[in-house]
Amino acid sequence: MSHDEGHQIPYLPHTKQDREAMLAKMGLKTFEDLVGHIPADLRIKALKLQKGLSELELTQHVKELAAKNVPASSMASFLGGGSYRRFVPAVVPQVISRSEFATAYTPYQPEVSQGSLQVIYEFQTAVCLLTGMDVANASMYDGPTACAEAGLMACRITSRNKIITLKSVNPEYRMVAHAYAKACAVEFETADTQSPSGIGALKIDKSTAAIIVQYPNFFGCFEDMAQISSKAKEAGALLIVVTEPISLAVLTPPADLGADIVIGDAQPCGNSLSFGGPSAGYMATKKEFVRQIPGRLAGMTVDKNGKPAFTLTLQTREQHIRRAKATSNICTNQALNALAMLVYLSLLGKEGLAQLATISAQRAHYLHDRLISIAGVEDAIKKPFFNEFLIRLNAPVDAVLQAMQQRKILAGINVEKMYPELQGCLLVAVTEMNDKADLDNYFEALKEVLSENFHENLRKKERSGMVAAG
Repeated sequence: MSHDEGHQIPYLPHTKQDREAMLAKMGLKTFEDLVGHIPADLRIKALKLQKGLSELELTQHVKELAAKNVPASSMASFLGGGSYRRFVPAVVPQVISRSEFATAYTPYQPEVSQGSLQVIYEFQTAVCLLTGMDVANASMYDGPTACAEAGLMACRITSRNKIITLKSVNPEYRMVAHAYAKACAVEFETADTQSPSGIGALKIDKSTAAIIVQYPNFFGCFEDMAQISSKAKEAGALLIVVTEPISLAVLTPPADLGADIVIGDAQPCGNSLSFGGPSAGYMATKKEFVRQIPGRLAGMTVDKNGKPAFTLTLQTREQHIRRAKATSNICTNQALNALAMLVYLSLLGKEGLAQLATISAQRAHYLHDRLISIAGVEDAIKKPFFNEFLIRLNAPVDAVLQAMQQRKILAGINVEKMYPELQGCLLVAVTEMNDKADLDNYFEALKEVLSENFHENLRKKERSGMVAAG
């Protein structure tokens, strides 16, 4: 591959003309127009590779550059907000790396796919046991898309055209659901039950297909599920519940709270963080809604010899039925990641999962109680929580996070970027990966960071920045 063939960069397969054509199709003129919205401090200008490097030299050089990255695993991580650092037992990668699973494709032919079909069936069973629902599908792309598909499913069931989601639902779930709704001409509203009007903020009418609520919510605490469920039922709307799988080991099952559709993400169960993906979504519902559930569903029967056999019972995707009748046109079955969740749940069992959930909750409450004893830290939401909580700081959150990172602690998420009204608030998540030493170190580090010296240094930096700007 040479520059003479029209390639600006020999490592890219597209010609200059190819790239110009793609940009023109998007209504753009340059590559800079495409990436211009990305903040400058998050972009690398160039790798500045030397010319004439051999493959060996190039590989070594890129490894040296990559070594400058600091992985989250090298720090004490308290990041959450939907993706959690949890321990992945060695048996999980051992099983999912087996060639019959790692290379398997969609099990359209049951006679040669019994292993894959059984795995899917067992996964569906595990999801039903966790959620208390009647039936689950073969998994979905991820939690946010499962949420979006649940909204559209509710519209089909109720023949209504409006979805209401609580503001306390994970912003990524809300954004994806909103995008789906907009594309399908479905009305999409957001309600804030934390406002003075409380549950009264739910303006449910005869056009409302469903209410989406998260349990525990994005801030780790709990909505009034009974009251929300009651309002939904009175209006003939469905209740869609976004769940976190580990918490379901100790919380009341969503089915017992009036849920019609339950969705969530498999990431906390046997799936590593991996920079945010890949993962798998899960969806469970009532038996009477099974023909509106998107994607595939595996079932168990008997073969001609009377032996147990597995097959795809429902396949309501556009590949299988007329497109107008398909329950989903975008519904990827993340079978390998779903298998990781199944292996994880099978290994821990009911008691082990409950013990893990309890450990996470106890450690989160221990850290919470210590942190709010620090001058300059207070509760942002005074409600019961599971393993995640929101605190308010008397200092700029980004500056605090940077100072904590210098102390090898990823202290949490600045929620102000997603909720501007929550200025100064930090979302902290605790899992079994954070032992007591981590929790005590976090306390001491934050206490030090919020001391007078920190505030004075911050003021000096602000003054010097103003002088430099002047």
